Amino acid sequence: MTSDQTRAASYYAASANPAPEHPPLRGDITADVCVVGGGLAGCSTALDLAERGYKVVLLEGQHVGWGASGRSGGQAITGFASGQHKLVNQVGAENARRMWDISLEGVRLIRDRVAKHNIDCDLHWGQMHVAIKPRQRDTLLEEQREAEQTYGYRDLRFLEREQVQALLETERYSAGLYDAGSGHLHPLNYTLGVAAAARAAGVSIYERSQVTNISYDQPAVISTAGGKVRAKFVVLCCNAYLNSLVPSLRSRIMPVGTYIVATESLGEARMQRLMRENIAVTDINFVLDYFRRSADHRLLFGGRVSYSGLDAFNTATATRKRMLKVFPQLSDVQVEYAWGGYVDITMSRAPDFGRLAPHIYYLQGFSGHGIALTGVAGRLAAEAIAGQAERFDLFTRLKHRNFPGGELLRMPALVLAMLWYRARDLL
Repeated sequence: MTSDQTRAASYYAASANPAPEHPPLRGDITADVCVVGGGLAGCSTALDLAERGYKVVLLEGQHVGWGASGRSGGQAITGFASGQHKLVNQVGAENARRMWDISLEGVRLIRDRVAKHNIDCDLHWGQMHVAIKPRQRDTLLEEQREAEQTYGYRDLRFLEREQVQALLETERYSAGLYDAGSGHLHPLNYTLGVAAAARAAGVSIYERSQVTNISYDQPAVISTAGGKVRAKFVVLCCNAYLNSLVPSLRSRIMPVGTYIVATESLGEARMQRLMRENIAVTDINFVLDYFRRSADHRLLFGGRVSYSGLDAFNTATATRKRMLKVFPQLSDVQVEYAWGGYVDITMSRAPDFGRLAPHIYYLQGFSGHGIALTGVAGRLAAEAIAGQAERFDLFTRLKHRNFPGGELLRMPALVLAMLWYRARDLL
């Protein structure tokens, strides 16, 4: 799918705030830091570095926000996709607690940046995980207990079936865990807002400047078709769109396709009946569904991940069917936008931050929690470059395995695993 096609199909692109076009890189330039990737991780890293006084160049192969940062479900969620127990097993309880606190900082950072830079991105607070089966109700109760007793997090409220139905006009869910500290936003407008703040802080942004090679010399040389950047430091923020730039990193993540539809506008009254509060909702199946309201009273509904790299289903039709399982009363409603894209996951679903060399950093593997984690990850990278590496190095202690099967077999192997998980969701 080309960038123009993606922009045309996405509701986010159709409702995006005006943003400038940045030129492609032409010629050779120098910088203190070169950031590769114009999504939230890259823009956040560049902004933090510029605010510290560094001369920063950001290179984006397409357009700012073109990847997952501009197409996602838009939910800013506390914690990590891996869950805390995997972190505890690897780095111990105390360090896992520090990581949890960093995830909360990521959510607060969104609030602070929206206010400081006056970013118009339809930010609302409130997110709820919902259970479909009785065993999932127990899972939600355990998550609440762990968050409150182990991590002192008090923003969670457990809801029984009747309380969920008081918020949502559906009978599908048996329980819910309401998180007042998480929220949702228009992801493309937020990304464009962070990019604008970075540009105002002095960052030079170049679009349509695909990086073709990185030398590990000092300074590093970052090459594109149109020019080169010589920089003391490099931060790679390519995630699912890393392609073949660094094969050793690519083998540690899997690009996962996910799809979203936007209905026609339901009108304020009908949307208010459907969802009494302007919150984001996600079920806890392994192959999950998620939905929320838009500013113009549409239902945005997504899910059905694809690990095969192919859209094996007609996106709009299949996603609409899943939407009607939750809200059958929307059978008369048309889908006006349907789009997809890739997020990157790691084997453990924990984020993967590290160094390829003392001056070459990377951020990847946000595993569906990127709206909040990318911002604070950029801050950690900026701290490390400035000589305060303790928090960044905490994450480098996490061990990550390559996906099995190599380039030829890892997709088929994961497809088989996903069939098993989908079957488990039905139990």
